[in-house]
Amino acid sequence: MIELPLILLITALLGSILAGLSCSTIGVFVVRMNLVSIGYCMSHAAFAGAAFGLLINVDPMFGAIVFSIATALFLGPLSEKAKLESNVVIGFLFSIMIAFAFIFLNMIPGNAATGAALSILWGSIFMINLNDLFLLVLLSFVMLLFFILFYKELTAMLFHRKLAEASGVNTKMFFFAILFFVGFTVSVSLKLVGGLLVFALIVNPTSTAYQLFFDFKKISLASPFIGVVSCLLGFLVSLEWNLPIGAAIVVVSSLIFAFSILFSPKRKKGKKPLFS
Repeated sequence: MIELPLILLITALLGSILAGLSCSTIGVFVVRMNLVSIGYCMSHAAFAGAAFGLLINVDPMFGAIVFSIATALFLGPLSEKAKLESNVVIGFLFSIMIAFAFIFLNMIPGNAATGAALSILWGSIFMINLNDLFLLVLLSFVMLLFFILFYKELTAMLFHRKLAEASGVNTKMFFFAILFFVGFTVSVSLKLVGGLLVFALIVNPTSTAYQLFFDFKKISLASPFIGVVSCLLGFLVSLEWNLPIGAAIVVVSSLIFAFSILFSPKRKKGKKPLFS
């Protein structure tokens, strides 16, 4: 088992809790709106931004945030104005971002950035610092406050977007807000989970909650809880067996999801979720 200094252990532990909370909270909306591929797109946009940051010698986190937010701002209006399905636009952005990521990495001179690049890919306990914790705390607070204040509007949009629009809900604004939160969440979780794996932390806990519960309120509460548990268990596994923390978290969350399918009350009773 890896032995860490107390301050590093506490920082990584808090980072795991906050990453699990933020990713699995936004995952409730990503999964329900059938925007799972957004996780792929945003994670690779963040990866490309982090690689660009390494290339120009700035903080990779800053590059990841800029690229992710830019992708989110580009994704919404493009899908609306071009009259294309969101997943079509996501597929286009996904391919171009992963191409940019490897181009930027290839342009970095020498092997000095190899360790940082691998940490961006797979995540690392040692990359988390107090600034990252501050961003995660800020993100979690703002996102939870937003969802609490606009819970009725968001629920109406998830149930039926056109009916929500007819009722006076500005669904376009809420859709763009969700894209923004996805982009920011992926960016600030990048160092811990890794650019190629962070989308799984958005999808797996929420998918588990949908298997276990019918009521949307219970799903909304269970998903962050499952996300936090997945991150904590993954953190312990990574310390015990000296594994990349991102990979450990994803394996644990995937196993929890697999067990939820086996023991799902919906599977036994043949029932469908409330929002299907």
